[in-house]
Amino acid sequence: MSPALETQSLCKSFGALTVASEINFRLEPGARHALIGPNGAGKTTFVNMLTGRIPPTSGRILIGGEDITALGQAARVKRGLGRTFQINTLFQNVAVVDNVAFAVAEREGIAWRMFRPARSYRGVLDESMALLDTLGLAADARLTVAGLPYGKQRLVEIAIALGLKPSVLLLDEPAAGVPSLESHRILEVLDALPKDIAILIIEHDMDLVFRFAQRITVLTQGTVLVEGTPAEIAADHQVREVYLGERHA
Repeated sequence: MSPALETQSLCKSFGALTVASEINFRLEPGARHALIGPNGAGKTTFVNMLTGRIPPTSGRILIGGEDITALGQAARVKRGLGRTFQINTLFQNVAVVDNVAFAVAEREGIAWRMFRPARSYRGVLDESMALLDTLGLAADARLTVAGLPYGKQRLVEIAIALGLKPSVLLLDEPAAGVPSLESHRILEVLDALPKDIAILIIEHDMDLVFRFAQRITVLTQGTVLVEGTPAEIAADHQVREVYLGERHA
């Protein structure tokens, strides 16, 4: 079976500055995988190449074995790649359910109908409400996004991404800006996501990473330092050196 997502010798340079070098990465179908690394490690550049926001200098990106390196962002979404962002990009003054419905309608190619009476897109609304119910947000559906606590806003982002029916879901710091008392809800939602979706989280919250991930890739200076299970990563002297400045005798 082909990996859900794969990169082969992925590189990115800006002039003489190399920010990603020979990144070989595999995300297996249904995986629960985390990408971590210190600030400046190249995580954002890597994710932006995966989603098509920036092109690689060389190398290949594949989804389900299909080379998508030359495709734009919208085409990658249609191939099954969903993403949330480090800073949310929601319509703050629009109802929660309508934020999700826009994504569902776009997937169905009927976004233009969203400006017609509600009966024209009843199926879209029903699906959007079902997604919100799954994430524990049904009671908030008619509120504007601005009226929600930030933790719930991050959950709305996940609902929007799921509305695109991805086979691969990239979650860019899903707990960023969320108070620690609310971050457990993010973890509960991640645990409950459909098992057929391969999930890659990019996250600084190591507690969330080690509780969620089955495998972890550590990126530093634009290259993969090490990959392994949470136990292997926790015990790895190179990782401790990168994060804690420890020296291995």
